[in-house]
Amino acid sequence: MLLSSDLEKQKMKLGPHYQILYPSEGSSALSLGNDFGWLHYIWIDIGTPRVSFLVALDAGSDLLWVPCDCIQCAPLSSSYYSSLDKNLNEYNPSKSTSSKYLHCNHELCESGSKCNSPKQPCPYTINYETEDTSTSGLLVEDTLHLASGNAGSSNNSVQAPVIIGCGSKQSGGYLDGVAPDGLMGLGLGKVSVPSNLAKAGYVPDSFSLCFDDDDSGKLFFGDQGMANQQHTPFLPLEGNYVTYIIGVEASCVRDSCLMQTGFRTLVDSGSSFTYLPSLIYQRVVDEFDRQVNATKTSFEGYPFQCCYKSDSSTQLSKVPPLIFKFSMNNTFEVQDPTFVIYGSQGPVGFCLALQSTDGDIGTIGQNFMTGYRMVFDREKLKLGWSRSDCQDLSNGNSMPINPPDGGSANPLPATEQQNAPQGHGVPPAVAKKTPSKSSSTPVIELARGTYEVSLELLASVWPAMSYRAKLGKPFTEQKS
Repeated sequence: MLLSSDLEKQKMKLGPHYQILYPSEGSSALSLGNDFGWLHYIWIDIGTPRVSFLVALDAGSDLLWVPCDCIQCAPLSSSYYSSLDKNLNEYNPSKSTSSKYLHCNHELCESGSKCNSPKQPCPYTINYETEDTSTSGLLVEDTLHLASGNAGSSNNSVQAPVIIGCGSKQSGGYLDGVAPDGLMGLGLGKVSVPSNLAKAGYVPDSFSLCFDDDDSGKLFFGDQGMANQQHTPFLPLEGNYVTYIIGVEASCVRDSCLMQTGFRTLVDSGSSFTYLPSLIYQRVVDEFDRQVNATKTSFEGYPFQCCYKSDSSTQLSKVPPLIFKFSMNNTFEVQDPTFVIYGSQGPVGFCLALQSTDGDIGTIGQNFMTGYRMVFDREKLKLGWSRSDCQDLSNGNSMPINPPDGGSANPLPATEQQNAPQGHGVPPAVAKKTPSKSSSTPVIELARGTYEVSLELLASVWPAMSYRAKLGKPFTEQKS
């Protein structure tokens, strides 16, 4: 987080052209299905000359890293992925005239004490809890190409220096298609892109994510949301604001609010499903089951415990919403908390898209964010939300989607391409920090959506564990 003096300097630098920024390739994001672990991705441009990368959006970690000077990286050829029509790129700092390595004596180099010389490039390693998954390499500063969202701007292109992980060696899930072209950490750490942009005075210290029902999305830096949006404060963890944790006061199924169902939860776009502490999870599941008028069943290969038979869209429309209550009468309503199960002839049932965690901190994943403009206001340390179709930024102002200056963005694959039978199947997982060391529950990161994917295909990829980052300083090597 910025110090108060940094915030004052930031406010002095802010101008009307830099209230909202988005990637130069456009603000649109998309979930790319089975090939890419069912996460939301966005095209970004890095370096001089600029090179494009398709990075996963992860509010649960800090570092923006891309495959770079590869020793051990995921395949980048489009032939490996059914969703792509062109190859992915590898970053080479030596070919970018705007790049420079961070030295070991840099304030953001956590591994500085292990360096032989203060002037050598700063190494980083991020380890993850399962499947020997990690990324490692050197920290670099280079240009991230952005555009201003303000109408009438005479110069709407922005080149912002940010910290980048030159990921030369990946392991585990990162070699099997999860974030093969890199990952953008949007967390509270000083190395994250939102932190870099705010400290330099480009935008207010805030950003927003919006995920629509069609699995598209939007990303905006500097967005502080609407004046009438609902909100709740972020909570510290062991005295420090290290990630986006909020406090739920009560959990409700439709109009039935359950006793003793308050809990702390991480808000994380890098988690495809939502997890509740085990005791609260059971109370919610029991009440949901009481209100659903359908035959209970189970689907082999799926992790959900609360599933029902149904081939009727009418029955699905009667599913009760889940509501989380916060302080000052703020509420977050999930109108459709289900995951629809498809067979060869269409829908065969649905499940409550919740899972249980043994820890005392839950996770609100991107499936419960659908239909909301989620505002991560880091300056005021609060989460804001308002209903949105991800097209209107505020009160009739259209969200900027296309690249500036009439440029053409990298095409995101059509939704239909996600269901192609060819290509490389990837376990639905992504790396992120976990706020609770006590949780040992296997977590499966699969995005919400009514994908026409066979039961056999999902059963074959679902048993994989998630790749959650260990707590601790992000650039120091940690023992597994």
